[in-house]
Formats: sequence, structure tokens, C-alpha cells
Amino acid sequence: MPKKLDTFHIFLLSALVAFASSLHAQDWVHTGTNLGNPKIVIAAADFKAATADPQTAPMKSVFDQTLYNDLRYAGIFDVVSKSMIPNATPGSPQEINVANWSAAPSNASYVAFGNLAVNGGRVTVQGYLFDTHNTQNPQVLGKQYADQATVDATREIAHRFADEIIQQLGGTPGIAETKIYYVSQRGGSKEIWVMDYDGFNPHQLTHLHTVSLSPRVSPDNSRVAFSSLGRNGWSIRMYSLVLNRMVAFPEWGDTTLSPAWSSDGTKLAYSSARTGDPDIYVCDASGGGAHRITAFRGPDVSPTWNPKTNAQIAWVSGRTNLPQVYIMDSDGANVMRMTDGGYASAPSWSPNGQFLAFAWNRSYGPGAPGGEDIYIMDIASKRWTQLTHDSGANDAPSWSPDNRHLVFQREMGGRSEIWMMLADGSDQQQLTHDGENSQPNWSWK
Repeated sequence: MPKKLDTFHIFLLSALVAFASSLHAQDWVHTGTNLGNPKIVIAAADFKAATADPQTAPMKSVFDQTLYNDLRYAGIFDVVSKSMIPNATPGSPQEINVANWSAAPSNASYVAFGNLAVNGGRVTVQGYLFDTHNTQNPQVLGKQYADQATVDATREIAHRFADEIIQQLGGTPGIAETKIYYVSQRGGSKEIWVMDYDGFNPHQLTHLHTVSLSPRVSPDNSRVAFSSLGRNGWSIRMYSLVLNRMVAFPEWGDTTLSPAWSSDGTKLAYSSARTGDPDIYVCDASGGGAHRITAFRGPDVSPTWNPKTNAQIAWVSGRTNLPQVYIMDSDGANVMRMTDGGYASAPSWSPNGQFLAFAWNRSYGPGAPGGEDIYIMDIASKRWTQLTHDSGANDAPSWSPDNRHLVFQREMGGRSEIWMMLADGSDQQQLTHDGENSQPNWSWK
């Protein structure tokens, strides 16, 4: 008879199987998010000051740091450390020797450089991207930008140039010009706020002095739908980003929560308890034509559309006791359960339609050792992988429009903040640091 495996060999075999499964999971994550390709080695030279105006130096410092960070966060670049690049500040194509940048220690395949000038309260930037291995015709990009000489405007120029580089070399639009909408309690009550994708330039949108939750920006960036507690209970409210004020939206006189836009901007899905049991409804963008698409005992909340087709909706249902993630057709047909236990919540559908990101406590229950973490699941196969580990309670993931990043909330030490990471769980960055911040939603573009 074959010998029995001892405890050590059983442990070793289990570890190897788990390791192989983890590698396999990372493979399909990388394939679906375009994170598996070798990273492009790029250098970002400090831009050359082209004027002696006193504002030039501070504006240049803001620009240099913003551009460097945008390229580093993109997920497709290996950005050369500033300590490894040539001791030179080329301001124009005539001033750069690409051979110096392709050689050790920088070994860059591409270099971004240029000049910045401030005159009469205006900032002007000339930016270039060169291929260091193409000595005959190295220029890939040449752009010029101008705006008011303010920190915010200069940061916006850096974002625009970074997105041009990312689009050129990565093949998909960058996220440097996108926004993140979220809930913050730093002013005393829970209001809707917005910030740049990297956490800079935060500012408050609503001033309702109540509890507002679940902001969702429309695909054309013209409105933000959210849930708010008013005199008639919870209802969906609407803030116009064009008019910079609240605009009318129907109040149905019941508990109405968690709005979600279809990617064509023509419909909203939401949860409503108008029949006594929370169900998923769909209405048009103005609130008309509302109709129910779930009718099963148990709460149904947190809908999210498949943005690639708008033909499916994922949501959270308590119909089998603990909340689980389900998907269905947008008319309520073909219901399919996706998670297999624990406590699952807050699904977000990836732009390419392939993945769901969600929060999941797989060992939920009294005395259970598990924690709440962010997972992504391949919808076709139901394979999942865990992205956060041993780092507090993680919740409310939201996909970036480039399909390579996720923003989410993390609670540690009784305090919740907004974080960002690549869609394989790497390069986690904290974005907020003041007050209580939660429920982020990444803009569509």
C-alpha cells in the first residue's frame, strides 16, 4: 500500500496548489486589464524654466511633480527615478541628446521633457515625448498648452500632457484628467465631494446638512445622482455640475437608495422600498417611466450596469439570507448568483464588461477570522481573486475608465479614507487624509 502523506508534505502540497492558483488568477486578471504586458521604461525630465517671472519656479515644481506622478500611477510605465536620469534639463528638441537617456543608468525607452514659462499671469508649457532608440526621427509628441498661472491650472496642464503620453504609448486614454466623487464628513455632515483622481484639489459639492450617500456621476459628467436623507426619508437627489447647484428630481415618498447610471446616460437603476421590500427599479434619466425589475422576498440593493452593453445589471440581494452578488438581464430575467457565501456587497462592473469588483467577507459570522476585502471576479468563469489583504475593512470599489485601476474605501482604526490601486491589487495609494471619507465613484472620463 502507498505510504500515507505526513503532515508536512500535506502542508507543502496545499501551499503549492494555492500558489499555482494565485499565479493563474493573476494571469487572467492581467490579461483582462492589460496589466500583464512588460512595462515601458520612461523618464520624465524636469522641465526647463523659460522665463524669470517669480511664479515660474513654483509653477514648474508643481508641473514636474504632477507629470512624474501621473506617469508613475498609469500602470503601464516603469518610470526612471529622478536620481538615475542625466544631469540635464533639455527645454527643446535641439537641446536633448537621446543617447544619454537610453544609456545606463536610466536605460529609458522614452523621455518626456520641455519648458515652462510664466508671462503676465499666464503659464505656457511646451512638452515633447522622444523615442530614445530612434536617432533619426525621435519625436513622438510635441504639444503646447496655455492657461492662467495658478497651481490648479498648471496641474491640469500636466494631467493633459500625461494623458497624451499614455494614449500614445498605451493605446487607451489615461485617467489623469478624471475625477473621483465621494462622501466626506470633514465639514460636519456627510456631503458629496469631488477631487482629482490623485487626491488633489478636493472640494465640496453639496451643502444639504444631512446624510448624503452613494454619489454616481453621469457618463457625460454633467450631473451627480446620490441618495440623501430628507423630510420624507431617503430619496435620490441630483446635482448639476454644469449649473453648480441642485436640480429637480422626482421624490417617490419611500426609501430610495443607490442610484446607478447606464453607460449611455439614458437610464438610472436604483433600490426602492415602495412595495415594503427593497427591490431594483429602472427609470429614465429624468426619473420618468420607473418600473420594478426584481420581485423576490429579501432586500435588493446596490445595482450597477454592465457598461459595455447596458444589457445586464449586477446587484446585491439578501434573498438567501446574507447579502450576495447577483447578475440579471436589464429587464430582470436570467438571474444568476455570483458569490458563494460569506457577506458580499458593493459591486462595480468593469468598463470592458469582463469583471465585477466587490467587497467580500468570505468568513462572515460571529468569531470568524475573516475580514472585508476587495475582490474581482471574471464573470464568464466566476473565478475570483482577492486584491486586499490584512489591511482593515475595505469596501465600495469603483473602476477607473481605463480598466486598470480601482478606487475604494478603507477603514482602519475607526477611520475611513479613500485609496487607489491597480486592478491586480498592486501599487496601493492613499488619496484622502482629512476627516471621514467613503463611497468613492470614478468618473467615466
